[in-house]
Amino acid sequence: MIDSPRSISGREVLEVADSAARQAGTVIKAHFHGHNQVKVKGRSNLVTQVDMLAEQAVLSILTSEYPICKVLSEETHNATELAGYTWVVDPLDGTNNFVFGIPFLCVNIALVKDSEVVFGLTYDPLHDECFYAQKDSGSFLNGQRIRVSKRSRLEAAIVGFDIGYDVKWGEEVFSLARPLRPKVHSIRVMGSAALSLAYVACGRLDLYFHKYLYPWDIAPGVLLVKEADGMVSDWDGQAATPLTHQIIGAGNELRQEFLRWLVTCGVERKRRTKPCRDDA
Repeated sequence: MIDSPRSISGREVLEVADSAARQAGTVIKAHFHGHNQVKVKGRSNLVTQVDMLAEQAVLSILTSEYPICKVLSEETHNATELAGYTWVVDPLDGTNNFVFGIPFLCVNIALVKDSEVVFGLTYDPLHDECFYAQKDSGSFLNGQRIRVSKRSRLEAAIVGFDIGYDVKWGEEVFSLARPLRPKVHSIRVMGSAALSLAYVACGRLDLYFHKYLYPWDIAPGVLLVKEADGMVSDWDGQAATPLTHQIIGAGNELRQEFLRWLVTCGVERKRRTKPCRDDA
């Protein structure tokens, strides 16, 4: 049992978060392949009425069960400071995939105490896969213990990444992917940072990297990978927090090799204190 506030009903954090994620998942599944109202937040950055409905489904449960906890979420509560207990929520990570009918998306929920993730859950409603982790208790997929891949060499690894919404920054990532391609087994552009980190935690991806992310993208994944015997770090090799914007998630040996490769490529790893609002 993790150190957390007591819920109104007396249910544990996992049960409450799982219920919230599945309610959002029901909304997402009901509208998948449907005709959805789409608004443009920025170039290639979309939001649908389903994002908002899914967020309402999640927050109605979390806030009623934990009224003393704050909320940081992508759509309506994105200016909350991480102090004390805070729910960090992305009701639909992979909105572009959702809009175009690509079944790679998820609901992301984390409980953060100050800057430390103590619980994380990533739910893929289209495949009914629930990834979750509690601090010092391991990572699980539908109740089965999971661990990161044991591959330690880039040449054998399948590597995932995403480019974000800004054209210039996307070109920076592509300029990194080009020399990386001959060094690895294969590369994938995923479309959901949250689900990609869950895939690292269960060994489906050997490594995932991104340059510009928000807390709701990565908070559960930071804990999922850590509790699966891996690590999510920044591009300087320091352990990531929900406020880290550029991340690498993998088993430790492979992550270290990737960091060494970045140095040999002369990649600038300068940290940014605040990402552009159009980052993903």
